[in-house]
Amino acid sequence: MAELKEGNSEQLHQEDANIKAVEDPLQMEAASEKESKQVSVNEATSTEAVKSEDSQLQTPTSTGSERHVSIQTTLEGLEILVDLNGAGRKSCPLCPEEKFKACYSHKLRRHLQNLHWKVYVEFEGQRMCICHLPCRQMKNSLGSDQSQARLVAHYHCVVCSVTIARKTDMISHLKRHVNKGETEASYSGTSDVSFEDMVPGGQAYEIMKELGTNVQLMPNHSTPQKTDTYFNRKMKTNRQLVFCSLAVLAEERSPLECLDAFGATGIMGLQWAKHLRNAVKVTINDINEACVKMIKENCHLNHIRADGGRTPRQPEGAGDSDTPIATVEVSKMDANVIMHLRAFDYIHLDPFGTAVNYLDAAFRNVRNLGIVSVTSTDTGSLYSKSLNVTLRHYGCQIVRTEYYRELAARMVVASIARAAARCNKGIEVLLAVALEHFVLVVVRVLRGPTQADESAKKLRQLLHCQWCEERVFLKPGSMVEENLYRQLPCQCHGSMPGKTAVELGPLWSGSLFNTGFLRRMLVAAVQHSMEDIQPLVKTLICEADCTTLKSFSVTGHSVLANQVECGVVIKTLQKVEEADTADQSGKRKTGEESSNVVKKLKSDASLEHPAFYYSIHRHSIRGMNMPKLNKFLQYLTEAGFRVSRTHFDPTGVRTDATLEQFKSVLTKYSVPTYSSAPPGGTQGHGITTEDTAHKTD
Repeated sequence: MAELKEGNSEQLHQEDANIKAVEDPLQMEAASEKESKQVSVNEATSTEAVKSEDSQLQTPTSTGSERHVSIQTTLEGLEILVDLNGAGRKSCPLCPEEKFKACYSHKLRRHLQNLHWKVYVEFEGQRMCICHLPCRQMKNSLGSDQSQARLVAHYHCVVCSVTIARKTDMISHLKRHVNKGETEASYSGTSDVSFEDMVPGGQAYEIMKELGTNVQLMPNHSTPQKTDTYFNRKMKTNRQLVFCSLAVLAEERSPLECLDAFGATGIMGLQWAKHLRNAVKVTINDINEACVKMIKENCHLNHIRADGGRTPRQPEGAGDSDTPIATVEVSKMDANVIMHLRAFDYIHLDPFGTAVNYLDAAFRNVRNLGIVSVTSTDTGSLYSKSLNVTLRHYGCQIVRTEYYRELAARMVVASIARAAARCNKGIEVLLAVALEHFVLVVVRVLRGPTQADESAKKLRQLLHCQWCEERVFLKPGSMVEENLYRQLPCQCHGSMPGKTAVELGPLWSGSLFNTGFLRRMLVAAVQHSMEDIQPLVKTLICEADCTTLKSFSVTGHSVLANQVECGVVIKTLQKVEEADTADQSGKRKTGEESSNVVKKLKSDASLEHPAFYYSIHRHSIRGMNMPKLNKFLQYLTEAGFRVSRTHFDPTGVRTDATLEQFKSVLTKYSVPTYSSAPPGGTQGHGITTEDTAHKTD
């Protein structure tokens, strides 16, 4: 019986083999016919696409709504990609042939479950499995073979189709989408503007909207080393401050020729053109070809005409909706070259790192009473982390102090003042902001050697005590003093051995703010609905006046008075109605009127905000509970000192009091931390009778 069963099984096996041998040629013929039909269909579609491109140049790209095969909802959906019930060897749909060879169904099922499905990332019911296909390739080094690229395992984002290698990075990437309200249903990674080239690896562009302006972003836009079109979302405050300063200048004269020397994605120049329209003539420059191409695409995305190069032809029969709302000139040139060749009213410098290499060219042709805004992002050298780099770039000797951010702002202003003086120009600082990621300085340019000399006189050395951190600018003059410690208000040198102070600088010793300009910036921020920077501008106004009073009137069109800056009358909104009878804006006063203005400026020099600030936590007394910051500001005001908060430090206090006077007021109103009640005090609360009497008053 066993021999009969073996014989029957062998016969059945032989019959199956014969049937397969007969069916294989038929299947091969059917497959070949199917492939030939597919090729003919592809050729037909390609010819039709070529004809459509010839007839109409500007056509939208595919919507890209199809998800990647690695994004599934269940494991069964991943297994459906391969017919695991069929016989024979199967290939993995998420791995190349050279990485995972074809195998039988039971082994492929374990491979899909243990390698791809086990490490998925879930987002709103969609599971992104890890993919090993050649969607993302690692760049080879210069010494390796350029013909071969190393494949990298990665995930495909379900929202924006970006490929990310690490699982933790993908989770953080999805959290950013959630924080911005971008989900699969409300967010699209494609745009209505046609692209000449697709992103490498089939990745889609990301559309970002800021201040009513849409820009396309590359997948690696936040990493300067991986992309040329760098974009930083954290610089939104910087872009809005620069926009408000340009809007204020546009009220004084029109039209303005303004330059964004480092365009990158072009978002800053596009915001200028889209909101200020005919009041400005915007030029966006960048030396990189990819950036210039991206800027032109972003211009078409915002219905802005881009000059300075070949632009796509508009389709026939286009309506009024396709007409450009503004015109922007896009140039591909070195920033130093374009600033040497042309004159501008407003120049913004925002390179990656320090801007000292472009200051000489910026002041070469900038017009009189124009504005130069400089953004420095080299916080390592500015915030006293790389002292040797600071000495090379800015020529300043500094140390780490409690007021390091204002030290950085004054160091940048000093570099700007020296560059302007080399071109026989002076400056007046309108705004200086130092935050976590950048230092922004906005200055007005005043032509003439006299103005240059006045600005150069404000560059002084700073004497800093390393024991108590008291500081004072050295008195101007070339005579050598026997003992510089006499200029310090503290007595640390007499009580401490050795040298107790260091000489820092040269730094800018003048004012860092202009109150009238900041008030007009606040009006511009309200008009253009910039709620993010309004609290910051209000803090700057209080800091410029060195006061805690917060009275801001931004309604109406004639609430602002004329501004007199360095003997120059600046026309504002109130002066527009009287333009026919008054002097022309920007002209210098002559005769007695000019001398009166100079005398007034000298008398008001004492009303400038005091230099630097003190941190209330840095100088708190050990074992004492110090008062709240707002109450402490009130105590300093009652003591007869000028006082205000500062944007440089949330716990900082800008005051004209010395450090000794500052500490005395702080000690007077601090309460000891003790467990037992003092005589006449309240049990367990650490409040003396003097404080209770003060509270009842």
